[in-house]
Amino acid sequence: MPQYVLMLLEDESWEKRSDDERKRAYAAIRTWVNDLRMKGIMKGGEELQSKRTATTVRRNNGAISVTEGPFIESKEHVGGFMMIEVPDLDAAIALAKSWPGGDVEVRPIVVH
Repeated sequence: MPQYVLMLLEDESWEKRSDDERKRAYAAIRTWVNDLRMKGIMKGGEELQSKRTATTVRRNNGAISVTEGPFIESKEHVGGFMMIEVPDLDAAIALAKSWPGGDVEVRPIVVH
């Protein structure tokens, strides 16, 4: 069965939410994730620390540089990821639409 990664996107508004808003959001997310685990759909995944904790390793003409911070400056960033196993892209998109946390990028995993 095909596997996909859901890249769970967030923006700065997450950090501006009140504690109560975040608690409610996390409760909804936990319910959603637990349901997928029980159905055997979720194969792995984790929440990521803030983009402020990112370190970027770049390669440019054979030279390698290490920089504190995310690779690109953007309003959205990946806040977490989830590997799922579903019958097809339509099923992956349906799950992404049901994600209670915001926007999601769906990417198929390469099979070798």
